[in-house]
Amino acid sequence: MIEAYHLKKEFIRPVKKSANESAENDRMKKTGLRLGKQTKETFLAVNNLSFKTKEGEILGILGPNGAGKTTLLRMLGNLMTPTEGEVKVYDKEGNLLTDPVLKKMKIGYLSNNTALYGRLSPREMFLLFGELYGISKQDCEKRAEEVFALLEMEKFCDQRIEKLSTGQRQRASISRCLIHNPEIYIFDEPTLGLDILSSETIINFMKKEKENGKTVLYSTHYMEEAQYLCDRILMIYEGRKVAFGTPKQLMEITETDNLRDTFKALIKDLTTYEETEDVLNPDRVPSNKETTDMMNSGEGGSL
Repeated sequence: MIEAYHLKKEFIRPVKKSANESAENDRMKKTGLRLGKQTKETFLAVNNLSFKTKEGEILGILGPNGAGKTTLLRMLGNLMTPTEGEVKVYDKEGNLLTDPVLKKMKIGYLSNNTALYGRLSPREMFLLFGELYGISKQDCEKRAEEVFALLEMEKFCDQRIEKLSTGQRQRASISRCLIHNPEIYIFDEPTLGLDILSSETIINFMKKEKENGKTVLYSTHYMEEAQYLCDRILMIYEGRKVAFGTPKQLMEITETDNLRDTFKALIKDLTTYEETEDVLNPDRVPSNKETTDMMNSGEGGSL
């Protein structure tokens, strides 16, 4: 299980120049003069996000390009350090993990641009990473057969990865995440650009792992897919949490019948949502102000 507390991630980017400034820069380039220093600004890719996951659930993270989905997932996967806030990872017994290595051992992380070794076969890659995890060759070979069957990879698991289709390579990427049998999966757009059959295989895999009590977090642009698959939805926009609840709750409160229209309705008036957050998210993490108020009043000492 993963808990996120008031996560923020700050980056620096160039400031977009006005038309007059751009014209002046072009003039200076032509005359050979040096340009002045480029102005930069800080911005929050993720802005004060808090939520908790549950065992045996699929949590969908939805939002447009630039909403902060990938940055959020990287912080949850302990691949990026938050500027502010904290990510807590627990094992199945409810013990808080503090060792970074143990945290990563509990997580299977799939990026949408994961690089693979093209000259290896999925089986060779699987055995290579199994050795890095300290798994014996015998156990790794047994685990490989289980994973290849789960992801329907038997027909191409011994072919070179560079010869595989996009969908087959994506399944090979996912197989790499399953070597150590993690308790939590974090997938960044796992079905992006895949055909119907490949997408269905990955969706069925996530459903099976949910049935096995695993926690699955995944980002997607496909609202219809998320509506059908996810137990709960976290919608984010410009780094902020817009909504958090079951698909049914979110559609009911916006009086819509699909998540695409739900999202459009929510971002029209973010203030309206703030008043209904407790209804959508009864397990929400208290805000910084609420936490301070509770501590001052003597109520509940910790989160």
